Amino acid sequence: MENHAGVKFLIVGRTGWIANMVAALLEQRGERYAFASFRLEQREACERELDELRPERVLNCAGVTGRPNVDWCEDHRRETVRSNVLGVLNLADCCAERGIHLTNFATGCLYHYDSGKHRPTAEGGFPFTEEDPPNFFGSYYSRTKAMVEELLRTAYENVLILRLRMPVSDDLSPRSFVTKITRYEKVVNIPNSMTVLTELLPVALDMSERGLTGVYNFTNPGSITHNQVLALYKKYIDPEFQWKNFTLEEQAQILKAGRSNCELDVSKLLRDNPGAKIREVHEAMEEVFRRMQAQGIRPQKAS
Repeated sequence: MENHAGVKFLIVGRTGWIANMVAALLEQRGERYAFASFRLEQREACERELDELRPERVLNCAGVTGRPNVDWCEDHRRETVRSNVLGVLNLADCCAERGIHLTNFATGCLYHYDSGKHRPTAEGGFPFTEEDPPNFFGSYYSRTKAMVEELLRTAYENVLILRLRMPVSDDLSPRSFVTKITRYEKVVNIPNSMTVLTELLPVALDMSERGLTGVYNFTNPGSITHNQVLALYKKYIDPEFQWKNFTLEEQAQILKAGRSNCELDVSKLLRDNPGAKIREVHEAMEEVFRRMQAQGIRPQKAS
């Protein structure tokens, strides 16, 4: 319930997709929570609200990702920095001054496969760990995320950083990775780590409650290709669905910003959450589509 008298959780990002999923989970758990009314970069408003509500934990689901996609950030760099760097640091600093734990829903789109150690695991490579330095700088969005993560992890001991990638929900929300790729004219076919939100958002709340801090790759184990995801969509949601592939080089010709493709190592996440049910990504994605089918979800035809 959104009760403003001594809340336990304060959610930053009232209008956001993940913020509202988090709020629904807190509602189910009967937790006291509120949505913040300030923008990330508004320090005085942030301090005032933290002092008035005195939350035990802050969950930051806000930030600029760009509409309709991260290409927007290439032409709006000041706005992107204001939110993704200055704003997040402001929130972390205000929380740190008051001894409040902050969970920052961040991104794992900091890496890209290379031809050496970090080639796809199917080719004998190794996933990226939390200790690997970012090697993907092809989008301004990812560059700002890498900047702020480095500052948070080295200066603020009160922050839990969760690196999500290509998040997927149990519906056809326009923000879900599944919906996005079904609407593309063509897709690349590359194995990637993905975050199945139904499985992982409860884990995020548990980690916040336990006061864990530091950086965690926050995806399901393993990697799954675009074609494998679309094959599941065709199997469970739209038997008539067809798609076409193209290469990374062909994709680059139509995008302003590059896209991260990588697999993240989640050994640390699994080690520190031994009781959590975090399934291998192929199994987890199959369950997503089974749940959608059971709900009677049908394809959304483009208008």
